[in-house]
Amino acid sequence: MPFALHLLGLAVFAQGTSEFMLSGLIPDIARDLSVSVPAAGHLTSAFAVGMIVGAPLMAILSRRFSRRSALLVFLVAFLLVHVVGALTTSFTVLLVTRVVGALANAGFLAVALVTATSMVGPDAKGRATSALLGGVTVACVAGVPAGALLGAAWGWRSAFWAVALLSLPAVLAIARAVPSGAPDADGPSALGELRALRGPRLLVTLLLGALVNGATFCTFTYLAPLVTHVTGLGSSWVPGMLALFGIGSFVGVSAAGRFADVRPMPILVFGSLALVTGWVVFAVTAGNPVAAVVLVLVQGALSFGVGSTLIARALYAATDAPHLAGGFATAAFNVGGALGPWLGGLAISAGLGFRSPLWVSAALVAAALVIGGAALGLGGRAPEKALAPSPDPARSRATS
Repeated sequence: MPFALHLLGLAVFAQGTSEFMLSGLIPDIARDLSVSVPAAGHLTSAFAVGMIVGAPLMAILSRRFSRRSALLVFLVAFLLVHVVGALTTSFTVLLVTRVVGALANAGFLAVALVTATSMVGPDAKGRATSALLGGVTVACVAGVPAGALLGAAWGWRSAFWAVALLSLPAVLAIARAVPSGAPDADGPSALGELRALRGPRLLVTLLLGALVNGATFCTFTYLAPLVTHVTGLGSSWVPGMLALFGIGSFVGVSAAGRFADVRPMPILVFGSLALVTGWVVFAVTAGNPVAAVVLVLVQGALSFGVGSTLIARALYAATDAPHLAGGFATAAFNVGGALGPWLGGLAISAGLGFRSPLWVSAALVAAALVIGGAALGLGGRAPEKALAPSPDPARSRATS
């Protein structure tokens, strides 16, 4: 993998830390700003909504600029809104900063996905996606637990300052290492790319990704109160549980990256079956500390393994939309990122307890399995082709 691709992963690490760290900070934010825990959980949904709106919009706007310029503008904006978030005493202002930060994050990730896959061969999109999303998993392993520790020691605002500081070296690294280039004036028009994104194969893949990601965010957003109120562990365990989820996600995305280009169907079918089973088992055994520790690790691996494979397949299915593919993949997956915490918050507000998001996660993955199976059965082979391995160009030349 090119070195510049790993530098993009550094920026994704900072942004992933921001996106996920609220899982360990929501109780403190709720107390400090005098709102309920479900209301504080809406900060995660607000971020996801900003990603949904921002990803396609920012991807379209970024067509006017070189990729390096677009990446730098988005990352600097992301840094500045975290400074504002660290200083505010208003929940409304904090909510707005999450939306604006998400717009910048969405633009960055949309351009970064396209940039990363353009740095490798046409049959290595899965490996490039895995390398880029490795920054997200490292955020889960190190950044998010560190944010929880900072929040416990110096308050939740210190975590926002830490994200701003983390973004600084990424800005410098991208300015030096990512090729500048020029806007691509020879590619398809924005309208032509939008038409290419209406294909049924791509739409099925994005819908499945939204459901799987919704399940992941539903439980992860409320993991801190789940651990303390249901499992019965002290608040000091929360950073460790977040780190376990991150370790699992790193293992999952790394393993998926090795096979997503050549054997995606076994990952998606068997991984999804294992994922829905794991959420059900977790819901039943959440009061057992040993089971909770094991399942946080396992579910992190399965969630990111299946999720990253779906992102790679979406990029394969959208080759006729080279600029907008990353934006629409980002948007679709964040539909799940908004839906999951919202549904989990509804379940908690309805009096079903902090165990209920686990059941919601199980239902979302089950829905993905049903829809995926129906698409394969009713839609002929079109959805299957979108998820099937891409042909090996070298092998094709050898046999021609």
